[in-house]
Amino acid sequence: MPGLAVALVGAPPAAPQSGGFDPRVYALSPGNVAFLRGIGVWDALPQARVAPVHAMRIFGDGASLEFNAYDAGVPELAWIVEDSALQAALWSGLGSAGTQCTALELRNGEAVLTLGDGRFLSAALVVGADGAQSFVRKAAAIDARESEYRQSAVVANFRCGKPHRNVAFQWFQGGPVLALLPLPGDQVSMVWSLPGEEAARMASAASLADEVERAAQSILGPLELASPVRSFPLRHLRARRLVAPRVALVGDAGHVVHPLAGQGLNLGLQDVRVLSEVLNAREPGRDPGDYRLLRRYERRRAEPILAMDTVIAGLFALYGAGWTARMRATGLNLTDRLPVLKNLLMRQAMG
Repeated sequence: MPGLAVALVGAPPAAPQSGGFDPRVYALSPGNVAFLRGIGVWDALPQARVAPVHAMRIFGDGASLEFNAYDAGVPELAWIVEDSALQAALWSGLGSAGTQCTALELRNGEAVLTLGDGRFLSAALVVGADGAQSFVRKAAAIDARESEYRQSAVVANFRCGKPHRNVAFQWFQGGPVLALLPLPGDQVSMVWSLPGEEAARMASAASLADEVERAAQSILGPLELASPVRSFPLRHLRARRLVAPRVALVGDAGHVVHPLAGQGLNLGLQDVRVLSEVLNAREPGRDPGDYRLLRRYERRRAEPILAMDTVIAGLFALYGAGWTARMRATGLNLTDRLPVLKNLLMRQAMG
């Protein structure tokens, strides 16, 4: 950001996968890809390891809904990127001021960080991009509401017997949600949100590939496991505020949502985009840590975060209620037949 010196505090990520694909991936919206390209991160990614999404097919209760890039008038709906590769690209060219922060003191004129090696770092603004258990959020005394989804996400990659044709698939299963996302070549990445005990069983099941193939109605033919299987619990989090004097929260430090819509990282990158715009547009000589300035960022993010949170919560509740199956099917089929509504939903997700 022009006119600002930036120091990064945090441990560098593990080296990206050199062979098979990372089982944890993200579906990045075109708007966020454009942002990453503008700051030089996208070109640092190995392009042979990213995959475009040209269409998305959603199934539930015998109904279906399809989005495709052609109808939206865009080259792709999203890009699938590995977690490890994206982190490596984000860190490329950056130097870390320290790998751990042990204390944060907020004063009128500055924020002072105590680093793990005993050094001190003073700043006009501290941006907490340190995840759901954010040290910065807690040090700034910003409360957060947390709740359990009572589900875990099981992730793994598979080689598929039929070409995926860069289509992303999703099945709503009356609570559980299964997604298969295209990877380069003949592979797909799976995210299966399941009740805790069922997730634990699936994560250790020798027959996982067969289970996924059945759940996916053999839409991609026989599946063969191509990565380690990982599982992690799903929680919802919403910070009561995104800012405090000399502090701003972005990403999971401020909000964590269910992965059923694939929008968690996209929301976080949109936070970064808006915060950057606010700081770059500040008046000459304006303190970047001024609370009234940071409130501009918070106000601009309030509605988009609330809207996405509400949509995801509504979908999660709707598909967890078995008695509304006919209504859900009617809704999916109706949406599929209304081009204006479909385009509105696509544009929102691609922001």
